[in-house]
Formats: sequence, C-alpha cells, structure tokens
Amino acid sequence: MKLVRHGPAGAERAAALLDDGRAVDLSDVLSADRPWTAEDLARAAGAVPGAAAVDLTGRRLGAPVPRPGAVFCIGLNYRDHAAETGAELPAEPVVFLKLPATVVGPHDTVLVPRGSEKTDYEVELGVVIGRTARYLESAEEGLAHVAGYVVSHDVSEREFQLERGGTWDKGKNCETFNPLGPWFVTADEVGDPQDLRLRTWVDGELRQDGTTRDMVFGVGELVRYLSRFTVLQPGDVVNTGTPAGVALGRPDPKPYLRAGSVVECEVTGLGRTRNPLGAA
Repeated sequence: MKLVRHGPAGAERAAALLDDGRAVDLSDVLSADRPWTAEDLARAAGAVPGAAAVDLTGRRLGAPVPRPGAVFCIGLNYRDHAAETGAELPAEPVVFLKLPATVVGPHDTVLVPRGSEKTDYEVELGVVIGRTARYLESAEEGLAHVAGYVVSHDVSEREFQLERGGTWDKGKNCETFNPLGPWFVTADEVGDPQDLRLRTWVDGELRQDGTTRDMVFGVGELVRYLSRFTVLQPGDVVNTGTPAGVALGRPDPKPYLRAGSVVECEVTGLGRTRNPLGAA
C-alpha cells in the first residue's frame, strides 16, 4: 500500500493511493494522529477494496507517518558521504535523535534558522517501525519489524551542528527540519531496501545521486542495533543516513541553502518531496 495523510496541519485524514492514481478514504480504519501498528496496516489493507473514493486535488499532504514517538538518525552511514566529509567509516552506527516536532509534510516550507549561514540538505531513506523491537538478535529480525518506508529530508545546520560545541543536536532539531513523504509505502511493496536510488535537487540542480547499496550498515542491522540500546515502538522513524553531495562536502564557496531555495528529495518507489525554504 501507499498511504498518505491529507488536510490542514493538525487535522489530517488517512487515505490510500491506488495503482490507477485514485485515492480512497481510510479515516475510519487508520487514525491520522497516532502511530500505526502492523495490525493497523493489515486492517487497512483489507478495507481498501470497499473504501470510498476521495479527491486529493489541491489538498495539502501531511507527513505520512502520524506523530512518530521518536526519530532516530544515523550519521556517516554512506561510504561516499564519509569520504567527502573527511571522516573515517564508523565501527558502529553513529546515533543521534531528532525531536518528533521537526517532522513536517512533503511540501511544507522549511525554515532557515535565524543567524544561519550553513543550512544543508540530506536525502535519506526513512524506515518506519511496525512492531515493538527490543533486543533483536539478527538483521533478519530487524527487517521483520519494519512496517514501511518514506522519503526523509534530514535538514541540518552545519555551524550549529559542528562548530558550536556539544553534540550534533543543535544543528539537527531546528523547527521544520525533517520533512517526510509524500507517501508511506509498506515494506512488501518496496522489496529490497538495499537497492534504492536516492536523489536531491536544489533549485533544479541535481546535488545528490546515490544508492542504498552504499550504506555501511543496512536497514535490518540498524534496527537490530538500535533495539539493543532502546525499545523501538510502532511508528518510530529511523533516518538511515545520506549519500555524497551535501553542501558541506562541496568546494568553497559551499552551496548552502537560503530562503527562496527549493529542495526536492526522491527515493525509488517512495515519491518526491518538494520543500521551499523560508526565513524563520
């Protein structure tokens, strides 16, 4: 299934997109404001054939994952991205957190923080957890706990992140810094998550063009690893890292984002986000 949440911010409704481009209403089956479990998704799949049509023309799309309890992020998880930033490949996943409040819709405005000179883009494969995961033993178990996938735009402010001391959190948790969408695609429809192409355009210029085959740690291993340190809950999101091409890794003057820029992020089979940049 391809699932969306549509409507004004804070009043979204759930719908499924059909192969012929039509949409059907699932608001009686899927709550638009609490995380979806694997059981919720199974009920939704059964309800699709008899669901009423809904017209999404002109409707705002919200993030297709309702109110994630946590957004786990993995740094330096692509070999080419680690190389462009001059970092060594990590021996274990580099983990940091984003506040769920950073999550916005696939076409919502991303706000450049006040005083920012180094706002950066990062296309990522977002992994959505479907079942409670704790102390998993294998990557295969990790994949079995994945409900589906989304395009995730992990926006970063590099000065706040790297030059202001402390952890990365300051540069990762500015408001609107994690657009998701446009669709939540269930795992059965995506297939192998290690064979997906990721691309980013800024003002129409292709900046990132990578593949999940370049991940240091694959999706299943990341879920397994995280489950050894915390309990993953249904609806939690894991941002799995970004390929090369970010502004940080480019020659000076580095092409950081400014108000008025437009960033588009795409992952194979998951659709494309398109976020204009505004001033905070």
